[in-house]
Amino acid sequence: MMRIWGALALVAGLAGCAGEDEPVQQPQAMPDANPIEYPAELWDRGVQGETQVLLHVDERGLVDSAYVGRSSGHAEFDSAAVAGGRRLRFTPGRRGDHSVAMWTQLRVRFAPDSTATLSVPVNPDSLR
Repeated sequence: MMRIWGALALVAGLAGCAGEDEPVQQPQAMPDANPIEYPAELWDRGVQGETQVLLHVDERGLVDSAYVGRSSGHAEFDSAAVAGGRRLRFTPGRRGDHSVAMWTQLRVRFAPDSTATLSVPVNPDSLR
Protein backbone atom coordinates (compact mmCIF):
# COMPACT_ATOMS: atom_id res chain seq x y z
CA MET A 1 0.00 0.00 0.00
CA MET A 2 1.36 3.43 -0.93
CA ARG A 3 1.60 5.90 1.94
CA ILE A 4 0.49 9.34 0.83
CA TRP A 5 0.32 11.04 4.21
CA GLY A 6 3.93 10.25 5.04
CA ALA A 7 5.26 12.89 2.64
CA LEU A 8 5.57 16.48 3.80
CA ALA A 9 5.72 18.93 0.92
CA LEU A 10 6.82 22.54 1.25
CA VAL A 11 6.51 24.86 -1.71
CA ALA A 12 8.67 27.94 -2.14
CA GLY A 13 8.48 30.33 -5.07
CA LEU A 14 11.32 31.25 -7.40
CA ALA A 15 10.88 34.61 -9.13
CA GLY A 16 10.02 34.18 -12.80
CA CYS A 17 11.26 37.58 -13.95
CA ALA A 18 13.21 39.98 -11.80
CA GLY A 19 13.68 43.71 -12.09
CA GLU A 20 10.23 44.90 -13.19
CA ASP A 21 8.23 47.38 -11.11
CA GLU A 22 5.02 45.37 -10.92
CA PRO A 23 4.58 43.24 -7.79
CA VAL A 24 5.20 39.52 -8.20
CA GLN A 25 2.96 36.97 -6.54
CA GLN A 26 4.33 33.42 -6.39
CA PRO A 27 2.24 30.40 -7.45
CA GLN A 28 0.23 28.95 -4.57
CA ALA A 29 -0.44 25.21 -4.30
CA MET A 30 -4.14 24.36 -4.33
CA PRO A 31 -5.33 22.88 -1.02
CA ASP A 32 -6.37 19.58 -2.62
CA ALA A 33 -5.17 16.20 -1.41
CA ASN A 34 -1.41 15.75 -1.65
CA PRO A 35 -0.63 13.54 -4.70
CA ILE A 36 2.82 12.51 -3.42
CA GLU A 37 2.99 8.86 -2.47
CA TYR A 38 5.50 7.41 -0.02
CA PRO A 39 7.16 4.41 -1.75
CA ALA A 40 5.80 1.31 0.03
CA GLU A 41 9.13 -0.53 0.24
CA LEU A 42 10.85 2.45 1.90
CA TRP A 43 7.85 3.00 4.19
CA ASP A 44 7.98 -0.63 5.31
CA ARG A 45 11.71 -0.34 6.07
CA GLY A 46 11.27 2.99 7.93
CA VAL A 47 13.55 4.86 5.50
CA GLN A 48 13.26 8.67 5.59
CA GLY A 49 14.55 11.41 3.32
CA GLU A 50 13.96 14.75 1.65
CA THR A 51 13.90 15.60 -2.06
CA GLN A 52 13.91 19.08 -3.56
CA VAL A 53 11.95 19.32 -6.82
CA LEU A 54 11.89 22.32 -9.15
CA LEU A 55 8.54 22.83 -10.90
CA HIS A 56 7.63 25.14 -13.75
CA VAL A 57 4.04 26.36 -13.26
CA ASP A 58 2.37 27.75 -16.38
CA GLU A 59 -0.10 30.65 -16.66
CA ARG A 60 -3.02 28.28 -15.94
CA GLY A 61 -1.49 26.86 -12.75
CA LEU A 62 -0.47 23.54 -14.30
CA VAL A 63 2.99 22.02 -13.86
CA ASP A 64 4.62 21.61 -17.27
CA SER A 65 8.16 20.68 -16.14
CA ALA A 66 9.57 19.01 -13.05
CA TYR A 67 13.02 17.78 -12.10
CA VAL A 68 15.07 16.91 -9.03
CA GLY A 69 16.98 19.92 -7.74
CA ARG A 70 18.53 18.01 -4.82
CA SER A 71 18.31 14.27 -4.40
CA SER A 72 17.30 12.51 -1.21
CA GLY A 73 19.84 9.83 -2.01
CA HIS A 74 17.01 7.37 -2.75
CA ALA A 75 15.83 7.12 -6.36
CA GLU A 76 12.40 5.93 -5.18
CA PHE A 77 11.86 9.13 -3.14
CA ASP A 78 13.10 11.32 -5.98
CA SER A 79 10.80 9.63 -8.51
CA ALA A 80 7.79 9.83 -6.17
CA ALA A 81 8.44 13.53 -5.51
CA VAL A 82 8.73 14.38 -9.23
CA ALA A 83 5.66 12.31 -10.19
CA GLY A 84 3.56 13.85 -7.41
CA GLY A 85 4.87 17.33 -8.17
CA ARG A 86 3.69 17.00 -11.78
CA ARG A 87 0.15 16.30 -10.51
CA LEU A 88 -0.02 19.34 -8.22
CA ARG A 89 -2.23 22.26 -9.25
CA PHE A 90 -1.54 25.88 -8.39
CA THR A 91 -3.11 29.28 -8.54
CA PRO A 92 -0.78 30.79 -11.15
CA GLY A 93 1.99 33.20 -10.34
CA ARG A 94 1.18 36.82 -11.10
CA ARG A 95 3.04 39.91 -12.15
CA GLY A 96 0.72 42.80 -11.44
CA ASP A 97 -2.66 41.88 -12.94
CA HIS A 98 -1.30 39.20 -15.31
CA SER A 99 -0.88 35.46 -14.77
CA VAL A 100 2.66 34.43 -15.63
CA ALA A 101 4.59 31.18 -15.86
CA MET A 102 7.37 30.80 -13.29
CA TRP A 103 9.48 28.28 -11.43
CA THR A 104 8.77 27.19 -7.89
CA GLN A 105 10.58 24.88 -5.49
CA LEU A 106 8.95 21.91 -3.81
CA ARG A 107 10.67 20.27 -0.86
CA VAL A 108 9.24 16.87 -0.04
CA ARG A 109 10.08 15.27 3.29
CA PHE A 110 9.35 11.56 3.51
CA ALA A 111 8.89 10.51 7.13
CA PRO A 112 6.38 8.01 8.54
CA ASP A 113 5.32 10.42 11.29
CA SER A 114 4.66 13.43 9.04
CA THR A 115 1.39 14.72 7.63
CA ALA A 116 1.29 15.96 4.06
CA THR A 117 0.90 19.73 3.92
CA LEU A 118 1.81 22.49 1.48
CA SER A 119 3.05 25.98 2.29
CA VAL A 120 4.99 28.86 0.68
CA PRO A 121 7.13 30.65 3.29
CA VAL A 122 10.63 30.74 1.73
CA ASN A 123 12.32 33.89 0.36
CA PRO A 124 13.28 33.29 -3.33
CA ASP A 125 16.68 34.97 -2.75
CA SER A 126 17.61 32.22 -0.30
CA LEU A 127 17.26 29.62 -3.08
CA ARG A 128 20.18 30.87 -5.17
